[in-house]
Amino acid sequence: MGQAWGFGGYGGPEVQEVFDRPDPAPGRGEVLVRVLVAGVNPLDHVLRSGPVPGLDGGRPFPRVLGMEAAGVVLALGEGVDGIEVGDAVFGFALTGGGTYAETTVLSAAHTARIPEGLSAVVAATLPVAGTTAVDALDQLDLPAGAAVLVNGVGGGVGLSVARLAAGRGLRVIGTGSAAKREQAEALGVRFLDYTAEDVVAATRALVPDGVDGVVDLVGGSSLRAVAPLARDPRTVISVGDASVSDLGGRFVERRIDRANLERSAQLALDGVLEPVITAVHPLADAPIALAAVESGHASGKVVIEVG
Repeated sequence: MGQAWGFGGYGGPEVQEVFDRPDPAPGRGEVLVRVLVAGVNPLDHVLRSGPVPGLDGGRPFPRVLGMEAAGVVLALGEGVDGIEVGDAVFGFALTGGGTYAETTVLSAAHTARIPEGLSAVVAATLPVAGTTAVDALDQLDLPAGAAVLVNGVGGGVGLSVARLAAGRGLRVIGTGSAAKREQAEALGVRFLDYTAEDVVAATRALVPDGVDGVVDLVGGSSLRAVAPLARDPRTVISVGDASVSDLGGRFVERRIDRANLERSAQLALDGVLEPVITAVHPLADAPIALAAVESGHASGKVVIEVG
């Protein structure tokens, strides 16, 4: 038996609960993992709030929160290649096992070994924020010296995009609230506080001819406001709003396979994609960790240390 944080039905934070559950048995293509660290993401509270087709694994309630984790392999399901019992790994819980738990099952095809020298805390942040940053910037494929606007730069994905963009020699302009300024500016971002200035006018003052690309992490009216700042609408990539296609832009093309996880881990090991981790909580404080992310005010990446 192991402890887990989950939810007994769809709803707000009031449906969250802690419970004991037997170690889940790994199915075909899965690995059973003793969780060391779980990453916290906005998708976690989205999945708690209501059904998301293809992402709940069809498991009964109570369901465990969380989508990404790092840990140690305890057992293998059928058909698993390239991973062995005892390996330190990180990856996605794509079949509904959750990660705010002492043990869970990860999808083996979306799990990779943690390279020597990389901590489990850093590895646990890479499946969502790390690979998303890589995917968005690969999709833009901008040359060194180009200007990119990161709309919503202060969160885990936004700061990963900023760090990776800087490593590629891009000029980074980022929007966010005042609380996000310090972390963003530490990465060399030209920060624009949307609560205190007109970020569209400020961006035009910095880059009169328009930016070479936009990575949007906010969506909605904010996306529609900043999209025209791109000289070419096809260089507007949104991570969370598929309606970007109505503006001539593109939704991020996600690659969550083992090869991209390994690539993200190497970038982190090289210091090019080192995540900005701003809070580490014990499993007992999982609701506090998720509340910080759900509020939208958390800067950087929040993780839960389990083992």
